[in-house]
Amino acid sequence: MPETRYTHTAIALHWLMALLLIILFSLGLYMSDLPVSPQKLKLYSWHKWAGVSAFLLVLLRLAWRIGHRPPDLPAAMPGWQKTAAQGLHHLLYLLMIAIPLSGWLMSSAKGFQTVYFGIIPLPDLLQKNKELGELLELVHSSLNFTLAGLVVAHIAAALKHHLLDRDDVLARMLPLLTRNR
Repeated sequence: MPETRYTHTAIALHWLMALLLIILFSLGLYMSDLPVSPQKLKLYSWHKWAGVSAFLLVLLRLAWRIGHRPPDLPAAMPGWQKTAAQGLHHLLYLLMIAIPLSGWLMSSAKGFQTVYFGIIPLPDLLQKNKELGELLELVHSSLNFTLAGLVVAHIAAALKHHLLDRDDVLARMLPLLTRNR
């Protein structure tokens, strides 16, 4: 009999990543307009630490997903919706990898080394280059806003399935929710 819910590990990784992305996006928006100060530098360090953690977490999620097939989508779901859902998930994973890498590249190009938790220095991926750093800042920001839009679409689709289609698409990823029939 096919599995109808995600594993407990997959659910925990999903919601941990969701929380981390909300924190990262909110912190990024907040700190970007602050004047240069020790507080701003501290927030940038925290943002980098969380970004590295998100990068490691998405690699863990991908490793878990490779070994654990997700539950099938409802048989009644139209083929185009299944294709759209798969495409959206692939884009979400791609962005969850590209965004921390673009941040790391940006920091390197701007001449600010990333030191994970203030202890583990990560190598600079690029030589210091002000123009490239500014371009990578735009790339990093654009990728983040793209991810935010896709997350909103992801949430809207899950709510549509739960409230309108009344299927178990949302329930299979929520720890305490049961089928909506």
